[in-house]
Amino acid sequence: MQVHPAATEASEPRLVWQSIRRGVFCRCPNCGHGALFTGFLKVNRACAACGEELFHHRADDFPPYLTMVIAGHITVFAMLDLEIRFAPDPLLMAAIFVPGSVALCLALLRPVKGGIVGLQWALRMHGFSSAKDPVSLDFQA
Repeated sequence: MQVHPAATEASEPRLVWQSIRRGVFCRCPNCGHGALFTGFLKVNRACAACGEELFHHRADDFPPYLTMVIAGHITVFAMLDLEIRFAPDPLLMAAIFVPGSVALCLALLRPVKGGIVGLQWALRMHGFSSAKDPVSLDFQA
């Protein structure tokens, strides 16, 4: 009896945290060697090292949302801490935290998107699995 390649592929475990970590470091979630991005946020169609197709990702608006949540928590904590300790002038606070928030968001956006692509790959979401959908969508009689 021959085993279908999709069946063996679906049974191979994918380590979620390892895939996320590789994505955060902007590496292929499969091998960890190839580059995940071609530009600042454009994901490669396939890994140059192992050939894994990466164009299936559907990160959409989740990376910016998650980046804003993380940066917002860091910024608000830092602002409150600075206000309690030193009570600086509001213009000084704005001069520090507006560019700081923008820089923090830009620094976090790429690793967060890589982590989300790694998570989607590990969970076989959005076409990252070669197994066909078992539900038939053929409505012809």
